[in-house]
Amino acid sequence: MAKEPKLENGLLKPPKEPERMTPYCWWVLFIGTASWLFDCMDQRIFVLSRSWALRDLLPPGTSDLDINSYGDYVTAAMITGWAVGGLFFGIVGDKWGRVRTLSTSIFVYSMFTGLSGLSQTWYDFCLWRFLMGCGIGGAFATAATLIAETMPSRYRPWALGVFQALSATGNMIGSLVATYVIKPGLPFLGTEIPGWRVIFFFGIAPALLIVLIMRTIKEPERWQQAQKTAKSALDRQLGDLKSMMRHRRWRRNVIVGVLLSVSGVVGLWGIGFWSPELISEALQDASDAEKNYVRGIGTFVQEIGSFCGMFFFTLMAVWLGRRFTFGLCFILGYLVVAFVFIRLNSASQAYWMLPMVGFATLSVFGGYAIYFPEIFPTRLRATGTGICYNVGRIIAAVIMLFKIPMKNFFTDNLGLVRETDPQVIAEASQSFFGLVKISPFRAVALAMCTIYVVGLVALIWAPETKGKPLPTDDDLESTQS
Repeated sequence: MAKEPKLENGLLKPPKEPERMTPYCWWVLFIGTASWLFDCMDQRIFVLSRSWALRDLLPPGTSDLDINSYGDYVTAAMITGWAVGGLFFGIVGDKWGRVRTLSTSIFVYSMFTGLSGLSQTWYDFCLWRFLMGCGIGGAFATAATLIAETMPSRYRPWALGVFQALSATGNMIGSLVATYVIKPGLPFLGTEIPGWRVIFFFGIAPALLIVLIMRTIKEPERWQQAQKTAKSALDRQLGDLKSMMRHRRWRRNVIVGVLLSVSGVVGLWGIGFWSPELISEALQDASDAEKNYVRGIGTFVQEIGSFCGMFFFTLMAVWLGRRFTFGLCFILGYLVVAFVFIRLNSASQAYWMLPMVGFATLSVFGGYAIYFPEIFPTRLRATGTGICYNVGRIIAAVIMLFKIPMKNFFTDNLGLVRETDPQVIAEASQSFFGLVKISPFRAVALAMCTIYVVGLVALIWAPETKGKPLPTDDDLESTQS
């Protein structure tokens, strides 16, 4: 048997990467993108079905304000599961391999999305959402790592940008299905079965991807060589958290990545993905059918904005660098969300304001897909990406729970109206200084916009990766000095 090529330090040479996009590279990009796209479709199904499901699962007569509060709990449970799954599958992805880990995570998020349709109380609904979130957390980190390690260096940021931008297509599919095929707020095909139960069953479909992944995708050569190195170098074990936190470079990158993630996740799940509830508040006097239609179309055009925002980040990151683009998008997120949550009061406004929200709140997620795999070595790449993307979600889930006492605070101490009067909102929207007249729901969204400042501060310590190869342990000493 031929000997493995060695470097002077006894470690295997880095693998030779393709110089161009081969058919196999395109196939990996397609499969990785599809896994995350359908993941996002399941998320959108949840966002559009959340309030309808809780309306049935909670006692009759529960107010819309209380339904929104329970929605915060369920959403926090899913985000917590997302974080737990991301941490677990991130470590497993480094130790066990990218292919098997991605297949397992797809199975988990698909099956528990389907089980959500069998919920009998809001407690088991919460449990299924937590477990579904565990699968989501694993899918992103593993798919992004698989793509990053397969693509040629010159095409890597573009491939990862496309991977994240096309996730908006999954959200669009979810919006279209909820608007025209299986309406979550209405009975299914005239039966007594609520539409929200059936649409969750539809979320099982992505499990079919598992067959394609297991039969056609191989482990990246980078990971295979890192696995061989780990057998002979005790200080370079796969998925080793102690090793990651022991070295200053990787420890700093973890902290920076987590703070960047917190800003984006809270901005999206704490504000941006509550656009259906914002529409319902603005259209209080409309019928359920009209609300369902406007929510579906509104979130669809919001995802068009999301796609544009993530593609915009990719273009700017390649041209001007990752740090500058993150800063620009955090500032944009603050300004746009504040404007929309003050001014949106009608269906016609939703159709042009929500694309702005999608653009502003999702643009930074294009950066996460590009940036996180670029700041960790192969043996820690899935682990590091999973930690950055998902520890931020644990913090975000805790912050989400503060929305409920914040609503009560604004109501009891600032005189905000608890049940929104459309005429009062219309008057308040004429001036920012009329803010005290708007609902607690909108006021909380405005307060949570300040989370984008955390991301701006974190950029002070963020390394620039534009034009640089994926990092390795071999250049650790020179970067720590």
